[in-house]
Amino acid sequence: MAELPRHIAVIMDGNGRWAEERGLSRTEGHRAGSETIERLLDHLLRLKIPYVSLYAFSTENWRRPKSEVRAIFGLLDEFVESRLQKLVKKGVRVVISGDISKLPAKTRGQVLNATRLTAKNRRLVANFCLNYGARAEIVRAAMLACTQSRGKITERQFRRFLWQPSLPDIDLLVRTAGEQRLSNFMLWQAAYAELYFTQKNWPELGPRDIDAAIAEFRRRRRKFGGL
Repeated sequence: MAELPRHIAVIMDGNGRWAEERGLSRTEGHRAGSETIERLLDHLLRLKIPYVSLYAFSTENWRRPKSEVRAIFGLLDEFVESRLQKLVKKGVRVVISGDISKLPAKTRGQVLNATRLTAKNRRLVANFCLNYGARAEIVRAAMLACTQSRGKITERQFRRFLWQPSLPDIDLLVRTAGEQRLSNFMLWQAAYAELYFTQKNWPELGPRDIDAAIAEFRRRRRKFGGL
């Protein structure tokens, strides 16, 4: 049996569909999705998995209706305000990937405060991807590498310029709601990730579903191009 994945990444899809199926507003779907995040973090702590990355808001999500974007950031503010002390006590360290300078001032302040208050935690690193796009990350890293490095740049040196260079590569990438694409999510880090797709919408995902994804991961043979 292969060991557990060290770094799990999740494309949290299907909040709106979950809400529409129940005659609820999309905002209620996003609210239910935020509760799923807490369940996921608690389960990963139990499993002693040290890293998780969550696709919370992409660079493309700005194309959604302004009312929905405002609601998403309002729920993010609510999530941080209501759960930050729990994250501190549980040993979760919050880090951010993405250009948060474009986020609303209140949200930006909230997430920066979360990173500051949890900086010493070591049980689980939770990487929230906000205003994040993998292509934008790679372009940014390339520009920094060109201006701050001399001579030939290796992959290891290039990695230093990613949003969170200390994160290991993704072992298991989970996407919900039946979609089977990466949608510009952590393309560099997911180069050798095992992909797992589920029909369940994000608010429906529970510990057993995470266990099923991990079980599938452990059944696979990872060769990384070798034999």
